[in-house]
Amino acid sequence: MIWLLPMQTPAAQAQSAVRIEQTFSGSLTAMPSENLGVSGAFYIPVYSSVAMSQGKLRADFSVTLSIHNASETRPLVLRRVAYFDTGGKMVENYLKAPVALKPFSTVEVFVPATDVRGGTGANFVVDWAAAGEIAEPVVEALMFGGIGSGHYAFVSQGRPIKVGGKN
Repeated sequence: MIWLLPMQTPAAQAQSAVRIEQTFSGSLTAMPSENLGVSGAFYIPVYSSVAMSQGKLRADFSVTLSIHNASETRPLVLRRVAYFDTGGKMVENYLKAPVALKPFSTVEVFVPATDVRGGTGANFVVDWAAAGEIAEPVVEALMFGGIGSGHYAFVSQGRPIKVGGKN
């Protein structure tokens, strides 16, 4: 598993740059030198908080966004992994530059349950590209949390908002 780290202040970015490269090393590969002629985007609804009991009680959930390269032969380039709140304002941009995933590799973004900035209508947008025809990426989010002694988990599947194809 690979954790994409959120964009930080320039000073924090400089300090964490080594960690980012080390963290990504298992799933990342060199950027393709060919033209990235195929691209697409996914919208993934997530729920960092869920109102319960007519809004009088709120359950906070951790969110794990998983981005899978479903191609056995081609790298998948991630151009943007952005997290938005209920009002549509970007909360975090998890990439400072595009990265390429090895075939069949996966990267993940984790939002802890204590981070409720996304709210009840949070979402991610993932922009991707490839140098040629490629299996569509698999993008899903797992929410996990609890209230009292009860624990809840559910999955939200990404929905294409730009159809994969030639630019």
